[in-house]
Amino acid sequence: MDVVSQLQKQFVDYSTSLYREGFLDDQFVQLQKLQDESNPDFVVEVVSLFFEDSEKLINNLASALQQQIVDYKQVDAHVHQFKGSSSSIGAQRVKNACVAFRAHCDGRNLEGCMRCLQQVKFEYSLVKSKLETLFKLEQQILAAGGSIPVLA
Repeated sequence: MDVVSQLQKQFVDYSTSLYREGFLDDQFVQLQKLQDESNPDFVVEVVSLFFEDSEKLINNLASALQQQIVDYKQVDAHVHQFKGSSSSIGAQRVKNACVAFRAHCDGRNLEGCMRCLQQVKFEYSLVKSKLETLFKLEQQILAAGGSIPVLA
């Protein structure tokens, strides 16, 4: 097996595991379908924006929950935004953590919100490192002169 085939197999196996383990859903496939020769970095760019937004939202959530009097409407607005952006790139486990988080906002449950913030941070850092690994594999395939396999 040549280097390109090896990398492509690694890429397919790794991608498949991300779907199987629920890190990504079909929305990510839709994003990949929008990428073409005219826009080869589309997915990386969209996901990089997601990373930037997420970092900001996590910081906003942490500071909103540390206020003397927590404004649950504001917390919920941040979580709603986070849910939308994770949903738009297909980060399924982050989205699910946001759904649970919103339930605690509705209940004005500070302890529940703090736990959910930790969970959201955890799921976000996991999907971030998984996507960074996926993009590194893509770069290695392209550098070796191969093309990125399209998952059916």
